[in-house]
Amino acid sequence: MSALCSLLTAFSKFMTEKFFKLKVHPKSKRSKIFAKSKDTYEIWIKKAAERGLANKEAISLLAKELNIPSKKIILIKGATSPSKIVKIFQ
Repeated sequence: MSALCSLLTAFSKFMTEKFFKLKVHPKSKRSKIFAKSKDTYEIWIKKAAERGLANKEAISLLAKELNIPSKKIILIKGATSPSKIVKIFQ
């Protein structure tokens, strides 16, 4: 059991988590992203807020801005709200 604990401890040192606040504006004329602070972004996207399309595009745009794969971003809160919190694993 202690080998597993030490393995998890070693793994957790490489995995860091960051939380970001997003304000998403769906159905905009163009897609753009604006950094309000180091952990807060305002995102305008073309997609409508239906069936999770806006969330997917917002995460994709944030991933492109941060130069990370979108698979490393998880929506924590705000699936149906314009205000969202996402967790990023690095």
